[in-house]
Amino acid sequence: MDEQRKHAILFAATLLSARKLLDWMELGKPTMAKQLWVDKAIEEAAFILERIDQRWPAEKGSEPRR
Repeated sequence: MDEQRKHAILFAATLLSARKLLDWMELGKPTMAKQLWVDKAIEEAAFILERIDQRWPAEKGSEPRR
């Protein structure tokens, strides 16, 4: 997995989990619930990116945008 894709997953996962994580972030200590929501958000973000790749595959030979 390239770095650009990792950053896209991170951004999407952050958006997906932000509302649920806000309460736990204010506590300032690790919890199992927080870890669960982070893992779930990453899985959901990766699924979304896979669906995007299926619908709009990358052109071969093209360079990624910067």
